[in-house]
Amino acid sequence: MRDLLDGAIGEPMDLDAYYADFEKNFWVIGDLGFWKLERQQFFKEPGYDSWEAFAKGDWKESLRLLETGRADMAEYHRRVEEHGFVARRVRVVEEPIIPYLRWELHALRVRDQCGGSVRIVGPDQVAEFEHDTPLPELYTLGSTVMYQAIYDDDGVLESARRFVDRDLILRCQRFIQDLYEIGQPLEPFFASHVATLPPPHQP
Repeated sequence: MRDLLDGAIGEPMDLDAYYADFEKNFWVIGDLGFWKLERQQFFKEPGYDSWEAFAKGDWKESLRLLETGRADMAEYHRRVEEHGFVARRVRVVEEPIIPYLRWELHALRVRDQCGGSVRIVGPDQVAEFEHDTPLPELYTLGSTVMYQAIYDDDGVLESARRFVDRDLILRCQRFIQDLYEIGQPLEPFFASHVATLPPPHQP
């Protein structure tokens, strides 16, 4: 699989259009569920209070805010369950784990504990699919729509691309699911690779 998207470029969407389209499609996903692949190692998440605290160097406050958001996260995944589908994520983690990703893995752990299962794979497990470029940041919503998140050079979400080709969506969904099935559950990975790390000195 030289190009996961097989040359497809999708429909460009600005953020407002993307957010509205995502919300419209998310709660009617159906039994194929939601599958997300995260490959990039660094993002910026302005507007997310825990990330803002992390970016200011306040590690303790960033973790406290993640815990404060736990109830909302649990409620979100209860709604997902009530709507009859699952939400699964695959996170590619390179080592040594950079400070941003250490923060994100704490955030993903809360999500995982609240019902949004996360599996970890290493770069060696995706290397054969990255001959020319890293894998894209993708998420599939059933077989109806798929989005590619587009980030600027600073790692801030800039726009999205929308795909509606059912065959392409199903192929990408299967690809993410296959990675999920060979991936390590987040909790043991976190215990052995993240929990023992000291607080990062800088974001």
